[in-house]
Amino acid sequence: MTVTETTDTRTDTCAGPPQGDRRPDGKDKYTISEVAALTGLTAHTLRWYERIGLMPHIDRSHTGQRRYTNRDLDWLALVGKLRLTGMPVADMVRYAELVRAGDHTYAERFELLKATREDVLSRIAELQGTLAVLDRKISFYADAGRALASGRA
Repeated sequence: MTVTETTDTRTDTCAGPPQGDRRPDGKDKYTISEVAALTGLTAHTLRWYERIGLMPHIDRSHTGQRRYTNRDLDWLALVGKLRLTGMPVADMVRYAELVRAGDHTYAERFELLKATREDVLSRIAELQGTLAVLDRKISFYADAGRALASGRA
């Protein structure tokens, strides 16, 4: 069982629409190197995600090779988005545990994601302030450059 098998993909599409170059469901058995190529993650990172509980229960072939599915790719896309938010790995693992625990954890998942959203909004506001400072400096140097150029003419 994969992490996302406990959620209904019709109502929770993880991180968005499926990416290109995917196989049809039922024929979606990807090797770790294929997943690394599709996601940009390293095989080492994928194994680490599995070891810490972020990607548990990856199916294996009869020879023991990992076999990822489209649902696993969806989950990895969500994990990538959570990483971009700055969510701590421990919180991502906790979220994965809550997903696996079932529907009765919706409230806790909601609170975890809501807190992460507030952190993102705070960072966005901080970055907007930083962007405003950069815009003022760029404008200053553009004006100064024009003044120097016209003084030389």
